[in-house]
Amino acid sequence: MVRVPSSVVAATGLVGGYAVARWTKKRPLGGVVLGAAGVVAGLEWHKRGGAPAAAGLGALYLAGFAGAHPLAKKVGAWPAVLGAAGIVAAASWAVADRG
Repeated sequence: MVRVPSSVVAATGLVGGYAVARWTKKRPLGGVVLGAAGVVAGLEWHKRGGAPAAAGLGALYLAGFAGAHPLAKKVGAWPAVLGAAGIVAAASWAVADRG
């Protein structure tokens, strides 16, 4: 079985959640994508780094989601989402995937 890095799962959750919400015009459906990816990434974070890593990266994942909203008013929606996804992916790689 191929292991998908948690950094890829987390970034895909943020970008995919936004894309699904935007293109279907159903925000709850985007939330399902965001949440499902967050759970999968969180399980991997916990497995690789323990509870502290999972808690910290989970908080960053939620902050990326929440922070993209006000940032989108300044730089646009896609740049904000991609920036948040990049930050979360980089942190996830550094904490959980690099080893």
